Amino acid sequence: QVELVESGGGSVQAGGSLRLSCGVSGDTRSMNFVAWFRQAPGREREGVAGIYIDTGSSYHISSVVGRFTVSQDSASNTVYLQMNNLKPEDTAMYYCAASLNPRLLWRRDMYKYWGRGTQVTVSS
Repeated sequence: QVELVESGGGSVQAGGSLRLSCGVSGDTRSMNFVAWFRQAPGREREGVAGIYIDTGSSYHISSVVGRFTVSQDSASNTVYLQMNNLKPEDTAMYYCAASLNPRLLWRRDMYKYWGRGTQVTVSS
């Protein structure tokens, strides 16, 4: 089993920054990719960013490129999402998820394990 626990969410003004953390524990040997998803009220859950654990190669959706950066600390088994220049449209519940080897990075059924989420609220 793999457990994912998110933290670091909160309320900020537009233009502000937050750093989300995803602590990964359990048997993670077969988990090769960790991603961040978000879900706003009334909207579908969407992928935001992700990272291959072994290589450090990272991916971000177009709307967050230049503002968000996904990274990892292998020693502590933690994946981060640094969010800068936040916009009101970034408001959502943010989840981290782990996949063995996603063929499609942003397809939700590629991910076997999910955290319970951390809320990000951006005011204008």
